[in-house]
Amino acid sequence: MKLLEYLAKQVFRKFEIPTPRGGVAETPYEAREAAEAVGGPVAVKAQLPVGGRGKAGGILFADTPEEAAGVAGRLLGSRLKDFEITKVLVEEKLGIKKELYVGIIVDRRSRSYAILASSEGGVDIEEVARRAPEKIVRHTVDPIGGLRPYHARLIAKRLGYSGREMSSLAEIVLRLYRVALEMDAELTEINPLAVTEAGFVAADARLNVDNNSLFRHPELAEVSRVVEASELSGREREARGLGLTYIELDGDIGVVGNGAGLTMATIDTVTLNGGRPANFLDLGGGASAERIGAGISFILSDPRVKGLFVNIIGGITRCDEMARGIVDARERTGSNKTIVVRMSGTNEAEGRRILGEAGIEALDTMEGAAERVVTLVGGG
Repeated sequence: MKLLEYLAKQVFRKFEIPTPRGGVAETPYEAREAAEAVGGPVAVKAQLPVGGRGKAGGILFADTPEEAAGVAGRLLGSRLKDFEITKVLVEEKLGIKKELYVGIIVDRRSRSYAILASSEGGVDIEEVARRAPEKIVRHTVDPIGGLRPYHARLIAKRLGYSGREMSSLAEIVLRLYRVALEMDAELTEINPLAVTEAGFVAADARLNVDNNSLFRHPELAEVSRVVEASELSGREREARGLGLTYIELDGDIGVVGNGAGLTMATIDTVTLNGGRPANFLDLGGGASAERIGAGISFILSDPRVKGLFVNIIGGITRCDEMARGIVDARERTGSNKTIVVRMSGTNEAEGRRILGEAGIEALDTMEGAAERVVTLVGGG
């Protein structure tokens, strides 16, 4: 569960991590009130579960409450990266001397938390790693011993700090580690961690809580419903309404499978063949012809999709049922988009016959079908 910035900062404040003064607003009037409470220039920040808001125009500045209301009015109700902006965070504009990065991730290779820090903040940490890997400090936390104060001081020292600044930065690192540990975080980061005249301040905040741990956090029950709604794109909300297990990606080849593992493997195979998957859609086991048709129709209606790869293992779900669902969906939508099917299992021969009569290509292997669909849509 990805907490929006203002929610993550609420958690940070409970752990005494400094954050800018401000408040969340859903109307221009509330934005004006928040700016008046700050009493100076403010940043008005769209609250969305995506990165790169600043570059995309989702963070604007205002010198007066009236300007803040105007800026909020422009942002609220608009769309950014396919998400509607329903809330903005109005907070004091910081006098930043320098920007750092501090983050804590789950390192699955070492089965422990890892702390990443950099003297370059405000940009993607992946970009820093590519351009200047020597500027990233990494510390793997012993899961038994935990993060000790001297570990945090060493991290701060390696970032170039000493004396009181080193101690202050080390304390921020320790508190962020407590956030990760006590909130069951998969990822928590401050980017940028601003260096100001008053000290270190979390100018931005990110906190992703493991969904499997939510039973330990009843205080997040209402938050999870709000966050879940905000995380979904328009098509993802539509798919949920249809009862489909769907995740939107950024490619042009639709992917449909019957099983989460099979569907993920299909996405990987399309990618390995040079294609760009547009989605993940798992029909699940035992899907009826109606459910299959609904899923296929939904993907064919996506204007981004140039071609569709349907990967079927017939078991509880018979291949002939799958084939009828695919044919019916194409006829119902009137789509002439490329469809390539790989099917294997129960009633496979009958399924292939139904597809063949409808002029839909069916191949024997996932690799061959992936290569075929990528070629037909012009990728690879």
